[in-house]
Amino acid sequence: MSDTTVTRQQTALIEIQQTLPALAWTTDPARIARLSQDFSWFSPVLKRILEGKVADGVVRPRDEAELREVVGACARQDVPITMRGGGTGNYGQATPLHGGVVIDMSDLKRVAWIRDGMGRAQTGIRLADFDQQARPAGWELRCVPSTFRMASLGGLFGGGFGGIGSINYGPLASPGTILGVSAMTVEPEPRLIELRGAEALMQHHAWGTNGIVVEIELALAPAANWHEAIYTFSSADDCLEFANQLALGPGIAKKNICVWMDPIPRYLPRLTEYLPAGQHAVGVVLAPSSLAAARALAEGLGGKQTYEDSTEQAIRQNRTVMEHTWNHTTLHALKEDSGITYLQLSFTAGQHLEQVKRLRATFGDEVMLHLEFIRGLDGHTTCTSLPLMRFVSEDHLNEVIRRIREMGVRVNNPHVKVVEDGKFGGSVPPELVALKRRFDPRGLLNPGKLKSWVQAGMEMTGAQ
Repeated sequence: MSDTTVTRQQTALIEIQQTLPALAWTTDPARIARLSQDFSWFSPVLKRILEGKVADGVVRPRDEAELREVVGACARQDVPITMRGGGTGNYGQATPLHGGVVIDMSDLKRVAWIRDGMGRAQTGIRLADFDQQARPAGWELRCVPSTFRMASLGGLFGGGFGGIGSINYGPLASPGTILGVSAMTVEPEPRLIELRGAEALMQHHAWGTNGIVVEIELALAPAANWHEAIYTFSSADDCLEFANQLALGPGIAKKNICVWMDPIPRYLPRLTEYLPAGQHAVGVVLAPSSLAAARALAEGLGGKQTYEDSTEQAIRQNRTVMEHTWNHTTLHALKEDSGITYLQLSFTAGQHLEQVKRLRATFGDEVMLHLEFIRGLDGHTTCTSLPLMRFVSEDHLNEVIRRIREMGVRVNNPHVKVVEDGKFGGSVPPELVALKRRFDPRGLLNPGKLKSWVQAGMEMTGAQ
Protein backbone atom coordinates (compact mmCIF):
# COMPACT_ATOMS: atom_id res chain seq x y z
CA MET A 1 0.00 0.00 0.00
CA SER A 2 1.45 3.38 -0.96
CA ASP A 3 2.06 6.26 1.46
CA THR A 4 -0.61 8.18 -0.48
CA THR A 5 -3.19 5.52 0.29
CA VAL A 6 -2.24 5.42 3.96
CA THR A 7 -2.59 9.19 4.17
CA ARG A 8 -5.91 9.04 2.38
CA GLN A 9 -7.21 6.41 4.81
CA GLN A 10 -6.03 8.32 7.84
CA THR A 11 -7.60 11.51 6.52
CA ALA A 12 -10.82 9.67 5.78
CA LEU A 13 -10.87 8.23 9.27
CA ILE A 14 -10.45 11.68 10.81
CA GLU A 15 -13.44 12.85 8.78
CA ILE A 16 -15.48 9.87 9.98
CA GLN A 17 -14.56 10.56 13.59
CA GLN A 18 -15.54 14.20 13.17
CA THR A 19 -18.84 13.17 11.57
CA LEU A 20 -19.57 10.65 14.35
CA PRO A 21 -18.06 12.24 17.47
CA ALA A 22 -20.50 10.57 19.89
CA LEU A 23 -19.16 7.09 19.12
CA ALA A 24 -16.64 5.43 21.47
CA TRP A 25 -13.41 5.96 19.53
CA THR A 26 -9.99 4.76 20.68
CA THR A 27 -7.21 7.07 19.57
CA ASP A 28 -4.37 6.14 21.94
CA PRO A 29 -1.68 4.46 19.74
CA ALA A 30 -0.72 1.87 22.37
CA ARG A 31 -4.32 0.78 22.87
CA ILE A 32 -4.96 0.73 19.12
CA ALA A 33 -1.93 -1.53 18.70
CA ARG A 34 -3.19 -3.90 21.40
CA LEU A 35 -6.68 -4.06 19.91
CA SER A 36 -5.16 -4.79 16.50
CA GLN A 37 -3.77 -8.12 17.77
CA ASP A 38 -5.11 -11.50 18.79
CA PHE A 39 -3.29 -14.64 19.99
CA SER A 40 -1.42 -15.03 16.70
CA TRP A 41 1.80 -14.86 18.75
CA PHE A 42 1.21 -18.60 19.34
CA SER A 43 2.90 -18.83 15.92
CA PRO A 44 6.42 -17.40 15.52
CA VAL A 45 5.73 -17.29 11.79
CA LEU A 46 2.61 -15.13 12.17
CA LYS A 47 4.33 -13.03 14.81
CA ARG A 48 6.93 -12.07 12.19
CA ILE A 49 4.47 -11.66 9.30
CA LEU A 50 2.03 -9.50 11.28
CA GLU A 51 4.57 -7.36 13.11
CA GLY A 52 3.70 -3.68 12.77
CA LYS A 53 0.25 -4.30 11.29
CA VAL A 54 -2.14 -2.00 13.16
CA ALA A 55 -5.38 -0.17 12.58
CA ASP A 56 -5.62 3.57 12.13
CA GLY A 57 -8.33 3.65 14.78
CA VAL A 58 -10.68 1.52 16.87
CA VAL A 59 -14.37 2.08 17.54
CA ARG A 60 -16.73 0.29 19.91
CA PRO A 61 -20.35 0.74 18.83
CA ARG A 62 -22.81 0.57 21.72
CA ASP A 63 -25.74 -0.69 19.70
CA GLU A 64 -26.79 -1.76 16.24
CA ALA A 65 -27.59 1.81 15.19
CA GLU A 66 -24.05 2.99 15.95
CA LEU A 67 -22.65 -0.04 14.13
CA ARG A 68 -24.70 0.87 11.08
CA GLU A 69 -23.46 4.47 11.23
CA VAL A 70 -19.77 3.60 11.29
CA VAL A 71 -20.05 0.83 8.69
CA GLY A 72 -21.91 3.15 6.31
CA ALA A 73 -19.32 5.90 6.83
CA CYS A 74 -16.45 3.48 6.12
CA ALA A 75 -18.20 2.25 2.97
CA ARG A 76 -18.62 5.81 1.69
CA GLN A 77 -14.95 6.60 2.35
CA ASP A 78 -13.47 3.21 1.27
CA VAL A 79 -11.93 2.65 4.70
CA PRO A 80 -11.05 -1.01 5.50
CA ILE A 81 -12.89 -2.71 8.38
CA THR A 82 -11.66 -5.50 10.65
CA MET A 83 -14.11 -7.01 13.11
CA ARG A 84 -13.01 -7.90 16.64
CA GLY A 85 -14.61 -10.04 19.35
CA GLY A 86 -12.68 -11.18 22.41
CA GLY A 87 -9.38 -11.24 20.52
CA THR A 88 -8.64 -14.88 21.43
CA GLY A 89 -8.18 -16.15 17.86
CA ASN A 90 -4.83 -17.63 16.88
CA TYR A 91 -4.50 -16.76 13.19
CA GLY A 92 -4.31 -12.98 13.13
CA GLN A 93 -7.99 -12.72 12.12
CA ALA A 94 -8.31 -9.49 14.13
CA THR A 95 -5.08 -7.97 12.79
CA PRO A 96 -5.67 -5.53 9.91
CA LEU A 97 -3.23 -5.96 7.04
CA HIS A 98 -4.25 -2.65 5.45
CA GLY A 99 -4.95 -0.40 8.41
CA GLY A 100 -8.38 1.18 8.58
CA VAL A 101 -10.83 0.69 11.45
CA VAL A 102 -11.10 -2.15 13.93
CA ILE A 103 -14.71 -2.47 15.09
CA ASP A 104 -14.85 -3.85 18.64
CA MET A 105 -18.17 -5.67 19.04
CA SER A 106 -17.93 -6.21 22.80
CA ASP A 107 -20.85 -3.89 23.64
CA LEU A 108 -23.28 -5.71 21.33
CA LYS A 109 -24.00 -8.44 23.87
CA ARG A 110 -27.77 -8.67 24.23
CA VAL A 111 -29.50 -12.06 24.40
CA ALA A 112 -32.57 -11.80 22.19
CA TRP A 113 -34.28 -14.96 23.45
CA ILE A 114 -33.77 -18.50 24.74
CA ARG A 115 -36.49 -21.14 24.29
CA ASP A 116 -37.15 -24.71 23.18
CA GLY A 117 -33.47 -25.68 23.05
CA MET A 118 -32.49 -22.69 20.95
CA GLY A 119 -31.05 -19.24 21.62
CA ARG A 120 -30.29 -16.04 19.77
CA ALA A 121 -27.85 -13.35 20.84
CA GLN A 122 -25.72 -10.52 19.55
CA THR A 123 -22.25 -11.59 18.53
CA GLY A 124 -20.30 -9.48 21.04
CA ILE A 125 -21.55 -11.52 24.00
CA ARG A 126 -18.94 -13.55 25.82
CA LEU A 127 -19.62 -17.26 25.66
CA ALA A 128 -19.52 -17.68 29.44
CA ASP A 129 -22.17 -14.96 29.81
CA PHE A 130 -24.42 -16.53 27.15
CA ASP A 131 -24.05 -19.91 28.87
CA GLN A 132 -24.89 -18.38 32.25
CA GLN A 133 -28.04 -16.76 30.89
CA ALA A 134 -29.15 -20.00 29.21
CA ARG A 135 -28.83 -22.18 32.33
CA PRO A 136 -31.85 -20.88 34.27
CA ALA A 137 -33.96 -22.04 31.32
CA GLY A 138 -32.30 -25.47 31.46
CA TRP A 139 -29.93 -25.08 28.51
CA GLU A 140 -26.23 -24.53 27.77
CA LEU A 141 -24.07 -23.95 24.71
CA ARG A 142 -23.34 -27.11 22.75
CA CYS A 143 -19.64 -26.37 22.46
CA VAL A 144 -17.25 -23.69 23.66
CA PRO A 145 -13.52 -23.11 23.20
CA SER A 146 -11.17 -23.32 26.17
CA THR A 147 -11.17 -19.50 26.07
CA PHE A 148 -14.89 -19.45 26.95
CA ARG A 149 -14.43 -16.75 29.64
CA MET A 150 -13.04 -14.23 27.12
CA ALA A 151 -14.14 -15.42 23.68
CA SER A 152 -17.21 -13.94 22.01
CA LEU A 153 -20.01 -15.71 20.18
CA GLY A 154 -19.04 -13.91 16.97
CA GLY A 155 -15.38 -14.81 17.41
CA LEU A 156 -16.21 -18.50 17.81
CA PHE A 157 -18.40 -18.39 14.70
CA GLY A 158 -16.01 -16.32 12.59
CA GLY A 159 -12.76 -18.06 13.45
CA GLY A 160 -13.47 -21.09 15.62
CA PHE A 161 -13.87 -24.80 14.94
CA GLY A 162 -15.47 -26.50 17.93
CA GLY A 163 -14.21 -27.27 21.39
CA ILE A 164 -15.54 -28.50 24.70
CA GLY A 165 -18.76 -30.32 23.83
CA SER A 166 -17.71 -31.41 20.34
CA ILE A 167 -17.45 -35.00 21.58
CA ASN A 168 -21.26 -34.94 21.53
CA TYR A 169 -22.25 -32.42 18.88
CA GLY A 170 -19.28 -32.33 16.54
CA PRO A 171 -17.73 -29.13 15.16
CA LEU A 172 -19.67 -25.88 15.07
CA ALA A 173 -20.31 -26.46 11.37
CA SER A 174 -22.32 -29.63 12.08
CA PRO A 175 -25.76 -29.19 10.46
CA GLY A 176 -28.36 -28.34 13.08
CA THR A 177 -26.14 -26.29 15.40
CA ILE A 178 -26.01 -22.90 13.64
CA LEU A 179 -29.61 -22.16 12.68
CA GLY A 180 -29.29 -18.64 11.31
CA VAL A 181 -27.44 -15.34 11.38
CA SER A 182 -28.28 -11.71 10.88
CA ALA A 183 -25.48 -10.05 8.94
CA MET A 184 -24.85 -6.45 7.89
CA THR A 185 -23.73 -5.38 4.44
CA VAL A 186 -20.84 -2.96 3.94
CA GLU A 187 -22.56 -0.32 1.84
CA PRO A 188 -23.20 3.43 2.17
CA GLU A 189 -26.61 2.44 3.55
CA PRO A 190 -25.95 -0.87 5.32
CA ARG A 191 -28.67 -3.51 5.31
CA LEU A 192 -29.34 -6.39 7.69
CA ILE A 193 -29.95 -9.70 5.92
CA GLU A 194 -31.06 -12.92 7.58
CA LEU A 195 -29.28 -16.09 6.43
CA ARG A 196 -30.50 -19.54 7.43
CA GLY A 197 -28.98 -23.01 7.55
CA ALA A 198 -26.29 -23.85 5.00
CA GLU A 199 -26.18 -20.28 3.69
CA ALA A 200 -25.43 -18.97 7.18
CA LEU A 201 -22.54 -21.43 7.45
CA MET A 202 -20.88 -19.74 4.47
CA GLN A 203 -19.93 -16.99 6.95
CA HIS A 204 -18.54 -19.51 9.45
CA HIS A 205 -14.75 -19.58 9.78
CA ALA A 206 -14.38 -16.89 7.13
CA TRP A 207 -12.54 -14.55 9.55
CA GLY A 208 -15.11 -11.79 9.07
CA THR A 209 -14.23 -11.37 5.40
CA ASN A 210 -17.69 -11.85 3.89
CA GLY A 211 -20.14 -10.09 6.17
CA ILE A 212 -20.58 -8.45 9.56
CA VAL A 213 -22.48 -10.96 11.67
CA VAL A 214 -24.63 -9.09 14.20
CA GLU A 215 -26.76 -11.89 15.68
CA ILE A 216 -26.50 -15.66 15.74
CA GLU A 217 -29.28 -18.16 16.36
CA LEU A 218 -28.14 -21.61 17.44
CA ALA A 219 -29.27 -24.86 18.96
CA LEU A 220 -28.45 -25.48 22.61
CA ALA A 221 -27.84 -28.56 24.76
CA PRO A 222 -29.57 -29.59 28.00
CA ALA A 223 -27.68 -28.06 30.91
CA ALA A 224 -25.83 -30.48 33.19
CA ASN A 225 -23.95 -30.31 36.49
CA TRP A 226 -20.60 -31.30 35.02
CA HIS A 227 -17.70 -32.75 36.98
CA GLU A 228 -14.12 -33.22 35.87
CA ALA A 229 -11.41 -35.74 36.59
CA ILE A 230 -7.85 -36.68 35.66
CA TYR A 231 -6.55 -40.22 35.09
CA THR A 232 -2.87 -41.11 34.68
CA PHE A 233 -1.19 -44.07 32.97
CA SER A 234 2.34 -45.40 32.67
CA SER A 235 1.49 -47.01 29.32
CA ALA A 236 0.80 -44.76 26.31
CA ASP A 237 -1.27 -47.46 24.62
CA ASP A 238 -3.44 -47.98 27.72
CA CYS A 239 -3.92 -44.23 28.02
CA LEU A 240 -5.11 -44.01 24.40
CA GLU A 241 -7.35 -47.06 24.78
CA PHE A 242 -8.99 -45.59 27.88
CA ALA A 243 -9.70 -42.25 26.18
CA ASN A 244 -11.08 -44.01 23.10
CA GLN A 245 -13.32 -46.36 25.08
CA LEU A 246 -14.60 -43.41 27.11
CA ALA A 247 -15.35 -41.50 23.89
CA LEU A 248 -17.15 -44.45 22.32
CA GLY A 249 -19.02 -45.53 25.46
CA PRO A 250 -22.73 -44.88 24.82
CA GLY A 251 -23.57 -44.88 28.52
CA ILE A 252 -20.87 -42.36 29.47
CA ALA A 253 -22.26 -38.81 29.55
CA LYS A 254 -19.31 -36.60 28.60
CA LYS A 255 -18.48 -33.10 27.53
CA ASN A 256 -14.74 -33.33 26.87
CA ILE A 257 -11.99 -35.95 26.67
CA CYS A 258 -8.43 -34.65 26.40
CA VAL A 259 -5.17 -36.65 26.28
CA TRP A 260 -1.83 -35.18 27.33
CA MET A 261 0.91 -37.58 26.24
CA ASP A 262 4.15 -37.39 28.18
CA PRO A 263 6.02 -34.97 28.24
CA ILE A 264 3.13 -32.48 27.84
CA PRO A 265 1.98 -32.73 31.52
CA ARG A 266 5.18 -30.98 32.59
CA TYR A 267 3.89 -27.83 30.84
CA LEU A 268 0.71 -27.69 32.98
CA PRO A 269 1.93 -26.30 36.33
CA ARG A 270 -1.51 -25.58 37.79
CA LEU A 271 -2.25 -29.32 37.63
CA THR A 272 1.20 -30.57 38.66
CA GLU A 273 0.02 -32.28 41.86
CA TYR A 274 -2.33 -34.47 39.78
CA LEU A 275 0.16 -35.28 36.98
CA PRO A 276 3.03 -37.53 38.15
CA ALA A 277 6.29 -37.14 36.21
CA GLY A 278 6.68 -39.48 33.25
CA GLN A 279 2.99 -40.38 33.10
CA HIS A 280 0.46 -39.90 30.32
CA ALA A 281 -2.82 -38.32 31.36
CA VAL A 282 -6.47 -37.97 30.35
CA GLY A 283 -8.51 -34.98 31.50
CA VAL A 284 -12.28 -35.34 31.27
CA VAL A 285 -15.51 -33.45 31.84
CA LEU A 286 -18.28 -35.92 32.71
CA ALA A 287 -21.72 -36.11 34.26
CA PRO A 288 -21.54 -37.21 37.94
CA SER A 289 -23.40 -40.39 37.02
CA SER A 290 -20.51 -41.44 34.75
CA LEU A 291 -17.61 -40.93 37.16
CA ALA A 292 -17.73 -44.38 38.73
CA ALA A 293 -17.80 -46.13 35.36
CA ALA A 294 -14.92 -44.01 34.07
CA ARG A 295 -12.83 -44.77 37.16
CA ALA A 296 -13.46 -48.50 36.84
CA LEU A 297 -12.54 -48.40 33.16
CA ALA A 298 -9.30 -46.55 33.94
CA GLU A 299 -8.31 -48.94 36.72
CA GLY A 300 -9.02 -51.91 34.45
CA LEU A 301 -6.40 -50.54 32.05
CA GLY A 302 -3.82 -49.87 34.75
CA GLY A 303 -4.71 -46.22 35.24
CA LYS A 304 -5.25 -44.19 38.37
CA GLN A 305 -7.65 -41.33 39.11
CA THR A 306 -5.69 -38.44 40.61
CA TYR A 307 -8.29 -35.65 40.64
CA GLU A 308 -12.04 -35.03 40.71
CA ASP A 309 -14.13 -31.92 41.35
CA SER A 310 -17.22 -30.16 40.07
CA THR A 311 -16.56 -27.94 37.08
CA GLU A 312 -18.30 -25.06 38.85
CA GLN A 313 -15.92 -25.32 41.81
CA ALA A 314 -12.88 -25.80 39.58
CA ILE A 315 -13.71 -22.66 37.58
CA ARG A 316 -14.04 -20.65 40.79
CA GLN A 317 -10.64 -21.92 41.96
CA ASN A 318 -9.06 -21.22 38.56
CA ARG A 319 -7.87 -24.77 37.95
CA THR A 320 -10.56 -26.19 35.68
CA VAL A 321 -9.49 -28.97 33.32
CA MET A 322 -11.39 -27.12 30.59
CA GLU A 323 -8.80 -24.33 30.65
CA HIS A 324 -6.06 -26.88 30.04
CA THR A 325 -7.65 -28.42 26.94
CA TRP A 326 -7.70 -27.46 23.27
CA ASN A 327 -5.38 -24.50 22.63
CA HIS A 328 -5.14 -23.65 26.32
CA THR A 329 -2.63 -26.52 26.46
CA THR A 330 -0.51 -24.52 24.01
CA LEU A 331 -0.97 -21.34 26.04
CA HIS A 332 0.28 -22.99 29.24
CA ALA A 333 3.24 -24.51 27.39
CA LEU A 334 4.21 -21.13 25.92
CA LYS A 335 4.21 -19.62 29.39
CA GLU A 336 6.71 -22.29 30.45
CA ASP A 337 8.81 -22.26 27.26
CA SER A 338 8.55 -19.48 24.68
CA GLY A 339 10.26 -21.68 22.08
CA ILE A 340 7.21 -23.92 21.79
CA THR A 341 4.67 -23.75 18.97
CA TYR A 342 1.91 -26.04 17.71
CA LEU A 343 0.09 -27.68 14.80
CA GLN A 344 -3.50 -28.78 14.13
CA LEU A 345 -4.08 -32.37 13.04
CA SER A 346 -7.17 -34.41 12.15
CA PHE A 347 -7.25 -38.22 12.16
CA THR A 348 -9.42 -40.67 10.25
CA ALA A 349 -12.24 -42.18 12.30
CA GLY A 350 -11.63 -45.88 12.86
CA GLN A 351 -7.93 -45.45 12.09
CA HIS A 352 -7.26 -42.67 14.56
CA LEU A 353 -5.51 -44.68 17.29
CA GLU A 354 -3.15 -46.39 14.84
CA GLN A 355 -2.40 -43.04 13.20
CA VAL A 356 -1.60 -41.52 16.59
CA LYS A 357 0.68 -44.42 17.51
CA ARG A 358 2.48 -44.24 14.18
CA LEU A 359 2.95 -40.50 14.54
CA ARG A 360 4.36 -40.95 18.03
CA ALA A 361 6.70 -43.73 16.88
CA THR A 362 7.92 -41.63 13.96
CA PHE A 363 8.52 -38.32 15.72
CA GLY A 364 8.90 -39.15 19.41
CA ASP A 365 9.13 -35.98 21.50
CA GLU A 366 9.77 -33.86 18.41
CA VAL A 367 5.97 -33.75 18.04
CA MET A 368 4.43 -33.91 21.54
CA LEU A 369 0.90 -35.21 21.22
CA HIS A 370 -2.11 -33.55 22.80
CA LEU A 371 -5.40 -35.06 21.63
CA GLU A 372 -9.04 -33.99 21.78
CA PHE A 373 -11.75 -36.56 21.06
CA ILE A 374 -14.66 -35.37 18.94
CA ARG A 375 -17.48 -36.52 16.69
CA GLY A 376 -16.77 -35.59 13.11
CA LEU A 377 -19.20 -34.05 10.65
CA ASP A 378 -20.11 -37.60 9.62
CA GLY A 379 -21.02 -38.49 13.22
CA HIS A 380 -18.12 -40.90 13.71
CA THR A 381 -15.93 -40.58 16.78
CA THR A 382 -12.29 -39.73 16.21
CA CYS A 383 -9.71 -37.38 17.66
CA THR A 384 -7.93 -34.25 16.63
CA SER A 385 -4.58 -33.07 17.88
CA LEU A 386 -2.97 -29.77 18.80
CA PRO A 387 0.55 -31.16 19.20
CA LEU A 388 3.35 -29.11 20.67
CA MET A 389 6.74 -28.87 19.02
CA ARG A 390 9.85 -26.79 19.38
CA PHE A 391 10.14 -24.09 16.73
CA VAL A 392 13.48 -24.47 14.93
CA SER A 393 12.77 -22.65 11.67
CA GLU A 394 9.96 -22.15 9.20
CA ASP A 395 11.59 -24.65 6.85
CA HIS A 396 11.69 -27.26 9.61
CA LEU A 397 8.05 -26.56 10.46
CA ASN A 398 7.01 -27.03 6.84
CA GLU A 399 9.04 -30.23 6.57
CA VAL A 400 7.28 -31.70 9.62
CA ILE A 401 3.91 -30.74 8.11
CA ARG A 402 4.88 -32.41 4.82
CA ARG A 403 5.94 -35.65 6.55
CA ILE A 404 2.76 -35.80 8.63
CA ARG A 405 0.59 -35.30 5.55
CA GLU A 406 2.48 -38.11 3.79
CA MET A 407 1.31 -40.37 6.63
CA GLY A 408 -2.30 -39.67 5.67
CA VAL A 409 -2.99 -37.30 8.55
CA ARG A 410 -4.65 -33.99 7.75
CA VAL A 411 -2.81 -30.85 8.85
CA ASN A 412 -4.61 -27.51 9.15
CA ASN A 413 -1.71 -25.09 9.14
CA PRO A 414 -2.11 -22.48 11.93
CA HIS A 415 0.90 -20.48 10.73
CA VAL A 416 -0.72 -18.75 7.74
CA LYS A 417 -2.49 -15.40 7.37
CA VAL A 418 -5.15 -16.21 4.78
CA VAL A 419 -8.36 -18.20 5.14
CA GLU A 420 -7.69 -20.70 2.36
CA ASP A 421 -4.25 -21.83 3.56
CA GLY A 422 -5.48 -22.78 7.02
CA LYS A 423 -8.59 -24.83 7.56
CA PHE A 424 -9.70 -24.98 3.91
CA GLY A 425 -6.49 -26.50 2.50
CA GLY A 426 -5.86 -24.01 -0.33
CA SER A 427 -9.32 -23.06 -1.58
CA VAL A 428 -12.72 -22.07 -0.24
CA PRO A 429 -16.17 -22.91 -1.63
CA PRO A 430 -17.19 -20.50 -4.40
CA GLU A 431 -20.36 -19.78 -2.39
CA LEU A 432 -18.22 -18.17 0.30
CA VAL A 433 -16.72 -15.74 -2.21
CA ALA A 434 -20.13 -15.10 -3.77
CA LEU A 435 -21.47 -14.19 -0.35
CA LYS A 436 -18.63 -11.69 0.07
CA ARG A 437 -19.60 -10.10 -3.23
CA ARG A 438 -23.13 -9.75 -1.88
CA PHE A 439 -22.24 -8.39 1.56
CA ASP A 440 -18.97 -6.57 0.84
CA PRO A 441 -18.94 -5.48 -2.80
CA ARG A 442 -15.98 -3.12 -2.36
CA GLY A 443 -13.83 -5.67 -0.52
CA LEU A 444 -13.42 -3.60 2.64
CA LEU A 445 -13.80 -6.42 5.18
CA ASN A 446 -10.47 -7.74 6.50
CA PRO A 447 -8.71 -7.18 3.14
CA GLY A 448 -5.80 -9.45 2.31
CA LYS A 449 -7.17 -12.42 4.27
CA LEU A 450 -9.22 -14.02 1.46
CA LYS A 451 -6.93 -15.07 -1.37
CA SER A 452 -9.79 -16.17 -3.64
CA TRP A 453 -11.17 -12.62 -3.66
CA VAL A 454 -7.86 -11.22 -4.89
CA GLN A 455 -7.49 -13.99 -7.48
CA ALA A 456 -10.94 -13.14 -8.80
CA GLY A 457 -9.73 -9.57 -9.39
CA MET A 458 -11.90 -8.17 -6.63
CA GLU A 459 -9.28 -6.65 -4.32
CA MET A 460 -10.28 -3.88 -1.94
CA THR A 461 -11.20 -0.67 -3.74
CA GLY A 462 -9.51 1.51 -1.16
CA ALA A 463 -6.18 -0.34 -1.42
CA GLN A 464 -5.74 0.08 -5.16
